[in-house]
Amino acid sequence: MSAAELDQAVRLLVRHIGHWQQPRWAAVATTGNVSRADLVHRLVQEIANLAADAEGEPRRVVPRLENDLALPDQLRVVTADLVAAGPGPEALARAAAEVTATRSAL
Repeated sequence: MSAAELDQAVRLLVRHIGHWQQPRWAAVATTGNVSRADLVHRLVQEIANLAADAEGEPRRVVPRLENDLALPDQLRVVTADLVAAGPGPEALARAAAEVTATRSAL
């Protein structure tokens, strides 16, 4: 897995969700009993955790902003942080798998 492949997966997801308004974010995801916004925030947190691990830093909680429309931007930022940390192919593959699974669950 490469950083370019992860970037492509994130671009596809952001293209899918980037135009959503609040009612679509609040809807329940197709899997589980959580909102779409909660599901994407969980993805953002997971990628932030992978970035912290790659940097050798402690994991930090990604704030849940009041406006769900910021979630695509948060996803882009934590993905850029992960790529900048220079993770191994396993971490990139895990991140891409999480992105793909989240996209399917929405």
